[in-house]
Amino acid sequence: MKRLFDICASLPALILLSPLFLLISLVILLGSKGGVFYRQQRVGRNGKPFLLFKFRSMRPQSDKGSLITIGGRDNRITREGYFLRKYKLDELPQLLNIIRGDMSIVGPRPEVQRYVDLYTPEQKKVLSVRPGLTDWASIEYMDENELLGKSSDPEYTYIHEIMPAKLELNLRYIREAGLLTDLKIIFLTIFKIFR
Repeated sequence: MKRLFDICASLPALILLSPLFLLISLVILLGSKGGVFYRQQRVGRNGKPFLLFKFRSMRPQSDKGSLITIGGRDNRITREGYFLRKYKLDELPQLLNIIRGDMSIVGPRPEVQRYVDLYTPEQKKVLSVRPGLTDWASIEYMDENELLGKSSDPEYTYIHEIMPAKLELNLRYIREAGLLTDLKIIFLTIFKIFR
């Protein structure tokens, strides 16, 4: 049922948003050197790795250093990248991940292996479901980059404060999972982005 909902919602969205995809692609290409898309390996359901797609919002090779982005003072992010990130437009290519079956519309956000390796056995339960485009943690921590930007040690803050709190919200989602919960998360995500 959930997989059917994902396909029936994401496929029309991808078709309807195709003009926006073209516009964003053009803006990225004109704004800085590099490709339109950014691909990064993330950990999916049952620990299986997959390539997550995003619109490129950073300068090429920026992920060779820290994996943490720190709000307004991260000079790796391009000018147009700040706009894309602010309104979560950089995440739109993940509709392709949903159609491919790597992700769902709603589910715990997929993490990179480096941070998954730090999960406790309890936290690893988030890997029992398909990762998603949005979840309770995405709503609660929509301003995560700004929070990290205020930290004197963003990596420490992410690992010891933000990541455990997000994982607790992910575990809550797994306990409450259902169509009504998913619809509530989708509408709250859209509301918070536009607000």
